[in-house]
Amino acid sequence: MIEIKPSSRTVQSGFVLLLLAVSAQSAFAHVEGGQAAGFITGLQHPWSGLDHILAMIAVGLWGAQLGKPSIWVLPIAFPMMMAAGAMMGLLGIPVPGVEIGIAFSAILLGLMVLAEVRPKLAVSIAMVGFFAIFHGHAHGTELPPGQSGLLYSMGFVIATGCLHGLGIVIGLVKELPLGRQALRGAGSFIAVMGVVFLWKALT
Repeated sequence: MIEIKPSSRTVQSGFVLLLLAVSAQSAFAHVEGGQAAGFITGLQHPWSGLDHILAMIAVGLWGAQLGKPSIWVLPIAFPMMMAAGAMMGLLGIPVPGVEIGIAFSAILLGLMVLAEVRPKLAVSIAMVGFFAIFHGHAHGTELPPGQSGLLYSMGFVIATGCLHGLGIVIGLVKELPLGRQALRGAGSFIAVMGVVFLWKALT
């Protein structure tokens, strides 16, 4: 079996992309209801809030940390369940505490990376899938009447996959000296930001 080692250029590129993504968005700033429409808006929407960005990157980081098959399974499970949550939002089915759920997703996923928790695959899938419902519902409820829910959903699912991929690329630092510590530091940052998001959701 061929083992692929990350080059320093790959790792640096991942960090640059993360910094660009984070710096371009304001924390907890979702697109206002009525502004989301069509594929392009769906593609942009996951980048509209730091809470979404960090939670989705955390899925990629945790998958990379866990290795195969989680590195592929978790970034697939999240968009699938997120689509289910979006459908609930599009149909007007209420999900209580959406913003709180999103905040907790950042807290707990960050803690998983920080502590290098290695549960059974079914447990990690269930955890990721549960939080994906909150993220999806938040996206789904922001589609205005008369617009294509299918195109919008396709857009934000693709964007979510890109964020997971970014997390996986960054997660490759685990193969480098001090890489594990860097990942744990990233997990700590995400968890702390999750606490900030939770505070904002509750106030």
